[in-house]
Amino acid sequence: MQLVRFVFFQGFYLFIAALMLGCGSQQPPSSLQRVLDEGVLKVGTNYGRTTYYHGVVGREGFEYELAKGFADYLGVELEVFPYYSLNDLFPQLAQRNVDIIAAGITMTPQRMAQFNFGPAYQDVSQKVVYLQGRERPRNLSQLNGNMLVVSGSSHAETLTRLDLPATLNWQQTDERDAEELLELVAQGELDYTVADSNILAVVRRRYPQLSIGFTLMDEQGVGWAVNTQGDDGLRAALIEYFGTIRENGTFTVLQDKYFGHVQNFDYVDTREFIRATESTLPQFIPLFQKHAGDLDWRLVAAMSYQESHWDPKAKSPTGVRGMMMLTLATAKDMNVDSRLDAEQSIRGGAQYFASLLRRVPARIQDPDKTWLALAAYNIGLGHLEDARVLTQRGGGNPDMWVDVKQHLPLLRQKKFYKTTRYGYARGDEAVAYVDNIRRYYDTLVWLDEQERLSAVSDSTTARVVVDSSSQN
Repeated sequence: MQLVRFVFFQGFYLFIAALMLGCGSQQPPSSLQRVLDEGVLKVGTNYGRTTYYHGVVGREGFEYELAKGFADYLGVELEVFPYYSLNDLFPQLAQRNVDIIAAGITMTPQRMAQFNFGPAYQDVSQKVVYLQGRERPRNLSQLNGNMLVVSGSSHAETLTRLDLPATLNWQQTDERDAEELLELVAQGELDYTVADSNILAVVRRRYPQLSIGFTLMDEQGVGWAVNTQGDDGLRAALIEYFGTIRENGTFTVLQDKYFGHVQNFDYVDTREFIRATESTLPQFIPLFQKHAGDLDWRLVAAMSYQESHWDPKAKSPTGVRGMMMLTLATAKDMNVDSRLDAEQSIRGGAQYFASLLRRVPARIQDPDKTWLALAAYNIGLGHLEDARVLTQRGGGNPDMWVDVKQHLPLLRQKKFYKTTRYGYARGDEAVAYVDNIRRYYDTLVWLDEQERLSAVSDSTTARVVVDSSSQN
């Protein structure tokens, strides 16, 4: 498909070039033709978790993956130019050092007067953020203190246009990004900042004490900026690309990967999880690391918190028990003698989850494979397969979590579950189960990278002493 697309673009512009030569014209190559001729798409962006960063598996970020997809669509190589500030980024486009800016750029009136944009692919609103426990500002007139926003941001543009109260001292900074400013508010070092709704949804998983005062600016589109000088060839290709990935589901998958599990915020749950990572988790970290095998121990730990809140003696009304909430049958299969022994439970749960991963069809790639296996851990592999069948019947892709999770809740409806092999199941709970684990896992990865998870050195201290006579 990429080769066909490349040949199409090349053939189209060779045809146009031939017409121009026939007429005696000497026109410079179009913006798109120049990219195709050079074989490189130059994309400017900012560092950030939702834009571009170097992760464990290489380059990551929502904007990066979209840009890589566009380069592949054109059949060219991607060259990324990350900058630390918006004030450094925009001049690169004006000077034609980059072809596109892909950095979660809000399409404000001022920016649209300076640059052309591709299609809007997200909508975000601007939120005034403050620290929970302090007096909530409900409108501009109630802002009383210091506010800091990123220099050159859409937030600064909005504040410049507003009639602000004398009680608000606001400034712009090039020294910190939006996430750092949110951290300052969370730590009580800054009264207010302004954040885009999608970025705030991600950061609140790490800092649940961040609260929304009011909406400073209603939803605006987010898009990629291109140079206003010259033709619209590259912009036209952008419109076609985003139309294609929306139609084939690629965009939905990427959006779910980075934002799908953080839309619903639960302050109490998030706060309690952060506290548990400080008070309860450290004693069990060596056991998760020891028995995770090829799995990410932080994912196994996130599963365990969802299952038992890291309580070795946890018990559900259905009879599952222990850190990983194993059934008697699963415990027997995994050679777990006592489900109340923390180490045995973690080992058994990790081994069982690994076995589910192996049983998910090999053609399914991560992260979909992992999310599907998590759903199977909760609801059973048979019910998961029923949901995949319903997904396919409904015209979705049974190998993509973003489609399957739309159909899992149907297992509660008689008109659907009576057509399946395994019948009724609480599929909606499986969706919530996976989303919760994804949130916990993201937070654990972030805490680990910040070196805020303190593992104990002696794994034996993590073992919980259980009366040998206790029911397993």
